Amino acid sequence: MKIVVIGAGAAGLLAAGKAAETADEVVIIEKNDIIGKKLLITGKGRCNITNSADIEDMIGQYPRNAKFLYSALYTFTNDDIIRIIEENGVKTKVERGGRVFPVSDKSQDVVKALKKYALKPNVSLVHDTVKSLIISDGAVKGVKTSKTSITADRVIICTGGKSYPRTGSTGDGYKFAKQAGHTIIEPKASLIPVLTEEKFVKDIMGLSLRNIKITAFNQKNKKVYSDFGEMLFTHFGVSGPVILSASSVITGIVKERPVRLSIDLKPAITDEQLDERILRDFSKEQNKAFKNSLDELLPKKLIPVIVMQSGIKPEKKVNEVTREERQRLVKLLKNFEMTITSTRGFNEAIITQGGVNVKEINPSTMESKLVKNIYFAGEVIDVDAVTGGFNLQVAWSTAYAAASHIQ
Repeated sequence: MKIVVIGAGAAGLLAAGKAAETADEVVIIEKNDIIGKKLLITGKGRCNITNSADIEDMIGQYPRNAKFLYSALYTFTNDDIIRIIEENGVKTKVERGGRVFPVSDKSQDVVKALKKYALKPNVSLVHDTVKSLIISDGAVKGVKTSKTSITADRVIICTGGKSYPRTGSTGDGYKFAKQAGHTIIEPKASLIPVLTEEKFVKDIMGLSLRNIKITAFNQKNKKVYSDFGEMLFTHFGVSGPVILSASSVITGIVKERPVRLSIDLKPAITDEQLDERILRDFSKEQNKAFKNSLDELLPKKLIPVIVMQSGIKPEKKVNEVTREERQRLVKLLKNFEMTITSTRGFNEAIITQGGVNVKEINPSTMESKLVKNIYFAGEVIDVDAVTGGFNLQVAWSTAYAAASHIQ
């Protein structure tokens, strides 16, 4: 039994290591000079390996095609990938939101562990570019590369999507899938910063807001996403964990019409409690100008924006601010609105939304329903998640499913 694995990223390395347990020979074909290139930059160079959430809770983090993942996620869990990483020399830790990282905070350590797991004596790594599949009589027979042809009994496609194309994710897997007759759901950039209509973002770029709540609404004013956490203002709009996760839902929506973003700057307290807090701050120095009265309530960079949007005259003494004006300020702080007009491109996307249609893949084995002995794993499949390690878990679980069913 000879197996070809296309791609030496997260899915490819896991698939090769598992396949090597039963196959006589495994050949990994990687077009980059180094393996795990995208893994090296995930989690800001720290590699968010997975999430510690229960599998049932984890399934809720996949906005599309979650049912397709049931078998794979329950067969190869977050505990399983942590065990493999640790058995190969890298200790892990759990951080906020259940995110699992290497204790060293170095993604290269995770790549080393996967390399150790994958490169068993019967596994060879070839640096070459696959050009096409070799298919005959309804089954795959091997691959053609830029240098040669390689025969194979099974081919596992682990090429990634189109996100971060500089790492080699240029959509090759879609080409191979199409060759086998598969439908490709239009790839879109996801887990990505967004652009906003508001120009004031340039004045507050670099400002990070913690412990805020965001809610996104579509053009029909229907809530499409809500989350609590951290966000960041950029020169073009907003980014940060909650925005990246929101983008997994709004990417398709914003192509049609703008999305309204509501930010609750003080989600831990009610409107009444916030009003009381503002009154207390005002009472400390009653002759202070309104523009100078919010230092204890808001980040310094954000104050001019809030003052401008409140409609309260900046120089007005706080003891002259009316109840109506104060209520308006409370409403603004609890519902600071922005308009999302579009998203950034694949160069900044963490993952790809879209890919090989899951209806054409066996969810238990990841084998093509159209051509025998072709398997898919990882981002090339039309499954994606919010941030927090859930997307890498898809890579691990689908790769294991594919490599476990190659006999």
